[in-house]
Amino acid sequence: MSAPAPGHPERSERPGHIMSGEMAEQPAVLRRILRDGAPRIREVAQAIAARHPRFVLLTARGTSDNAALYMKYLLEIELGLPCGLTSMSTTTVYGARPDLSGVLAVTVSQSGGSPDLVASTQAARRAGAITLAVTNNPDSPLAAVSEYSIDLLAGPEKALPATKTYTASLLALYLLGQGLRGADGAAAHALPDLAEEILGRRDEVARLASRYRFAERMVITSRGYGYPTAKEAALKLMETSYIPALSYSGADLLHGPLAMVDNVSPVIAVVTEGRGGEALQPVLDRLRGRGADLVVVGPDAQVAQASAGFALPTRGVAEELQPILEILPLQQLAYEVTIARGQDPDAPRALAKVTKTN
Repeated sequence: MSAPAPGHPERSERPGHIMSGEMAEQPAVLRRILRDGAPRIREVAQAIAARHPRFVLLTARGTSDNAALYMKYLLEIELGLPCGLTSMSTTTVYGARPDLSGVLAVTVSQSGGSPDLVASTQAARRAGAITLAVTNNPDSPLAAVSEYSIDLLAGPEKALPATKTYTASLLALYLLGQGLRGADGAAAHALPDLAEEILGRRDEVARLASRYRFAERMVITSRGYGYPTAKEAALKLMETSYIPALSYSGADLLHGPLAMVDNVSPVIAVVTEGRGGEALQPVLDRLRGRGADLVVVGPDAQVAQASAGFALPTRGVAEELQPILEILPLQQLAYEVTIARGQDPDAPRALAKVTKTN
């Protein structure tokens, strides 16, 4: 057997077995965070809250960037705390030195090893920021240069497409937000069992994959808390199956990109049960009016009005927690489409597990 490509996980006779196994671990990872990680997250949140940050800057790349976007929604909605996503090149390339006194700088990274993340965090700390690393590697360079750190407790992630570290990041950030407002995050305890139920419906996802295995393009849309899910689903499809997948906020989709929607390329709508889903309704109406092949991931009632879909058991689940469940069938869809196209989702071409940018 030939050696694996540099930076790629070891191949086996069954393509995708690593990604498949790591997706299946997610309920156990969520339970571990709730059981073992929550006390540390609460402790960090209390220490940061005592310093009364005036603003939050979120730094990340790739999948972690979508987790950071989720936190932006969470903190602005739940705490009324302004949040921004950083452009790292302003400090790492252009050498800008903003005044970050009293700012909470949160860096989210699976590996904690990318040089630009480390350099940006160092610069933020020198500029007076409160720095927090959220990473799956507590011994990483990122954790070392940060004042506070949170371990995602997801265990080694070997497949190049991140799955369990993404949902672990969402849960850790949710618990951090709860801790910052003095709450205990008890509502999250229902998630592991619901995640297990969703992941057990793999045959439904496989049927969707067989329907869309020959798609040349996909559009994925949502609003509110579901928007980071749309972006993460698009990333998963692109990096595993190589299908161009374009993600848009429902509002942005109506401002021009709607013109490219036809009855051939599927549109996946992530419909969160709550205000985000309500805000998405006019978009869904416009898509149906254009004869779009509409796939809905969301409540039963919404799936019933679509061409196809996956009904989520989100009744009674707080809107801000639903993204942790929404992404699961979309991870599986990326996996199943990739397998159906004869490719290996464990080792996408041209990618490495730790991306080193400056």
